[in-house]
Amino acid sequence: MSGETDDSYDYLFKIVLVGDSGVGKSNLLSRFTRNEFCLESKSTIGVEFATRTIELQNKIIKAQIWDTAGQERYRAITSAYYRGAVGALLVYDVTSGDTYDNIEKWLSELRDHADASIVIMLVGNKCDLEHLRVTEAATAQQFAEKEGLMFIETSALNATNVEHAFIDSLGRVYDVVSKLKMACTPSQSAAASLVCRTVSTT
Repeated sequence: MSGETDDSYDYLFKIVLVGDSGVGKSNLLSRFTRNEFCLESKSTIGVEFATRTIELQNKIIKAQIWDTAGQERYRAITSAYYRGAVGALLVYDVTSGDTYDNIEKWLSELRDHADASIVIMLVGNKCDLEHLRVTEAATAQQFAEKEGLMFIETSALNATNVEHAFIDSLGRVYDVVSKLKMACTPSQSAAASLVCRTVSTT
C-alpha cells in the first residue's frame, strides 16, 4: 500500500522456522523476505530473524520470521524463542530421510514450548530435487493430517510454493488470532495476549 511504512501495521505475527540443520530454513526465510537464495548459506548460529509486511483481508500484517538453529547444541537457546510465536513452519528435506524422521522430535518440542493455539505447517523443502527424493508427499501429508498440521512442499531454490507456505500460514494465524482477540481476558493465552498487545490503535 502506498504511504505505508514498515512500522505501520495492524498485527505483528511471530513465526518460527524449526527443523534439522541443512533442510533449508535460512533460504526459505531469505526467499520469502528478500526473494534471495544463497547456494553457500552456512548453518545458522543461535537465532536470526527477518520481517516482511503483507496485506491480508484488508489488514496490514507484519510477519516476524525467526530462523532457529537446527544443531543440537543450540536447542536450549532456541527453546526460549518459541514463546510468543503464533505460527511455525516445521521443515524437513525431502531428500533426507533422517530430517523427516526427526520431525516428531521437533513437533514434540514445539508443543512443549509454544502456545497451544500455535498454527503449525509441515514443510517438505527441496522438492526440486525429485530424482533424490526419499520421502513421498503422500507420506508426509498423512502424518500432517494425523497430527492436525497444514502441509506443503517447497523449493527455496526456485521459489516453488515458498510464498504459499508463508501466506497460507499467516492467513490461518490471522483466522485464529482474530477469534482470540474477540475474547481477550486476564486469563488469555499467549497468542491472544500477543494480538492484544500488537493491534494498532490507529
